[in-house]
Amino acid sequence: MQNRFSLEELDANEWVKKSHDDELNANSILTHRDGAPSGVCFLSQQMAEKLLKGLLVFYKKEFPKIHDLLELQTLILNIEPKIRNLDNELDLLNTYYFETRYPGDYPEFSWQEAAEAFEAAKKIKEFILGKIKHKS
Repeated sequence: MQNRFSLEELDANEWVKKSHDDELNANSILTHRDGAPSGVCFLSQQMAEKLLKGLLVFYKKEFPKIHDLLELQTLILNIEPKIRNLDNELDLLNTYYFETRYPGDYPEFSWQEAAEAFEAAKKIKEFILGKIKHKS
């Protein structure tokens, strides 16, 4: 018998799958140093954003078209209050959406910052996948 997903679960899984693409790319850049550290920072932010949106879809909660991880966290708080445990990770990654995309007065990013961003995203992934798998 083939497993079937409801539309909501499939949509949540699609968000998770897209976040996995960002994870693969960030990991490759970190491992091979064949890109810029800012790319890892941005991909880590994107990974977290897609995971948060996947959790909202999983719980059938609508969300606006935003990239602010802290706003997404606020939408999740009533459902999963323990997401507060990720305040530091979300705050760190939240800064990388704009700082890595546009030229300006932003510093060059180091490989250490890239590694920290990637670790933060993986911690968020662990939390969110634990919630999705636990409830499905």
